[in-house]
Amino acid sequence: MITIEQLKATQQRLAELEKYLNIEQKKIQLEEEELRTQVPDFWEDQKAAEKQMKVVKGIRSWIEAYNTAKSNVEELSLAFEYCKEELVTEDEVDAQYAKTIAWFEDVELRNMLQGEEDHLSCVLKINAGAGGTEAQDWASMLQRLYMRYAEQHNYTCTISDLVDGDEAGIKSVTMQIEGDMAYGYLKSENGVHRLVRVSPYNAQGKRMTSFASVFAFPLIDDSINIEIEPARLSWDTFRSGGAGGQNVNKVESGVRLRYMFKDPYTGVEEEILIENTETRDQPKNKEKALLLLKSQLYDRELQHRRQEQAKIEAGKKKIEWGSQIRSYVFDDRRVKDHRTGFQTSDVNAVMDGKIDGFIKAYLMEFGGE
Repeated sequence: MITIEQLKATQQRLAELEKYLNIEQKKIQLEEEELRTQVPDFWEDQKAAEKQMKVVKGIRSWIEAYNTAKSNVEELSLAFEYCKEELVTEDEVDAQYAKTIAWFEDVELRNMLQGEEDHLSCVLKINAGAGGTEAQDWASMLQRLYMRYAEQHNYTCTISDLVDGDEAGIKSVTMQIEGDMAYGYLKSENGVHRLVRVSPYNAQGKRMTSFASVFAFPLIDDSINIEIEPARLSWDTFRSGGAGGQNVNKVESGVRLRYMFKDPYTGVEEEILIENTETRDQPKNKEKALLLLKSQLYDRELQHRRQEQAKIEAGKKKIEWGSQIRSYVFDDRRVKDHRTGFQTSDVNAVMDGKIDGFIKAYLMEFGGE
């Protein structure tokens, strides 16, 4: 069972949490922001109203997070005392301690995500790398991994574009993972992921290595204004592929956006290509493609502001040996992140979307950059 020193440490940690979250100030701020929502014409400007409600929700979430931590510590203190009277077991005390510590870690980790883009939803693009069918199968496995991660964290996952593999798997997929702090957490997945396994596609049963790249960037909302030059924008339409009934096959609902981006800082021009086949409604697909373009332009501006050009170039490495951020070695039962050294032997859990340990390790090491 835990010691009295461990109990006191949680009480001290709670006091420190209250201090660096500035809870008393947040309570005053919450009252002020809530008053702004009570004016008679508040909802006449819906976009401004929704923006204000997000502010209120954000402040309230920190207060609620602290209150939960406080409740956990109080319950732990009671359980510790009741155990002396044999009203609860030692295992129950230890379980409450583990729950209390886990909550502290979650709140402290979330507090590290203070970048202006960290609270936004996320766009993930997965590309199969070297390795043919094996790499395309690996890309589809990563797609499932992130879909399961989104499901476990109550995020909404939408596929805006998918290109099937030649024989199995996928060549690429663009996914929108929507929810609070989704980008803040999933930015840690940006890079090349390496798979080592005995391939089911190899007749000799040889051990093979495959690669897939994951690119993460924030999905912007209406609170962020991004200028697009119409003269640099062009559209193509095409019939969506895959099984989807007569409409998909006969109507050109798929859209392809081409934008000739000129870097305002270097003058270098580069074509940005975005395809969207999410719905059978061409106007809706165009609207979503524009949103994805704005998200990419916003991400580029953020990268420049933080002087991370070296990291951008690193993200453009060839998808092959030496550039991976994480290795998944199936027959050795090991997944290891090469940036942090964090690893686990529970490969099945990782492939089922349980990657919080990797995300926490990354943010603890690099979150303050």
